[in-house]
Amino acid sequence: MPLFGNTFSPKKTPPRKSASLSNLHNLDRSTREVELGLDYGTPTMNLAGQSLKFENGQWIAETGISGGVDRREAQRLRRRNQQLEEENNLLRLKVDILLDMLSETTAESHLMEKELDELKSVSRRRK
Repeated sequence: MPLFGNTFSPKKTPPRKSASLSNLHNLDRSTREVELGLDYGTPTMNLAGQSLKFENGQWIAETGISGGVDRREAQRLRRRNQQLEEENNLLRLKVDILLDMLSETTAESHLMEKELDELKSVSRRRK
């Protein structure tokens, strides 16, 4: 028995059996295709009696009416919303520019007032 040796040596655990909970691995390919299907189709759901399908990254009503609004009306509203967002961004930019201009003129005004005060004090000293 070594004086400073490693006396702790745990036993190795036996490997686990990988038992699948599913029996699908036992089925042949054709049966799996019938059971699972390769073409899942578009995802659909039914909310409040209205059927929706997922196409091109958006949920679209299958009946053509989404929440009581016609599809064309919804597209028009989206376009109007986009226009208003662009206009809002432009107005924010204009406000930022005007604030920059105001701060610049204010700084120039303060400098001119300071120069004027200095000139007045110099002229008073000469008298």
